[in-house]
Amino acid sequence: MDTRGKMLDAAEHVMRTKGLARATTKEIARESGFSEAALYKHFRDKTDLFLAVLRERTPGHLPALLAELAERPGRGNLRVNLLEVVQTAIEFYGETFPMAASTFSEPALLAAHKDALVERGAGPQHVRDALTQYLAREQDLGWLAAEADPAAAAALLLGACFMQAFLGNFTDQAGPSPESLVDALLARVA
Repeated sequence: MDTRGKMLDAAEHVMRTKGLARATTKEIARESGFSEAALYKHFRDKTDLFLAVLRERTPGHLPALLAELAERPGRGNLRVNLLEVVQTAIEFYGETFPMAASTFSEPALLAAHKDALVERGAGPQHVRDALTQYLAREQDLGWLAAEADPAAAAALLLGACFMQAFLGNFTDQAGPSPESLVDALLARVA
């Protein structure tokens, strides 16, 4: 494995075990077997490491799926596409929630993290916005009712996915199936 890959593996491990708030670049460098200076040759800062872990080391590549979804309106089946989004989102949120939740315990860190994400054009709102755009395009094609609100539908579906992931991490209890989440939404908007 290359140097960058070893650094990402180390970042993933440290962020999963300590949370983003307590993970330091010094600790990530030590875990990877490289110096902190070497780490900064590959990554600008801890936010870059976090985003790379999300993109490259997290199962359920939700941002990639939603980018691909932009090409699907009018092709395939709306229910099947939304089911893929739900399954992927639950897996993605389930894996990333433990890493990111710690940032909310430190207001200054959360503010700095938000600023860094905005600067990079990243953040959780992009997931919601991409799903909203997909649903709006399907609505334009007649697959969603004209009176449906694509933004509300996207928020409801992703919110349900996030709740499933949260409960899975907190209680280990299964919630409604991905199929039932999609069918409940479609009963209201299709």
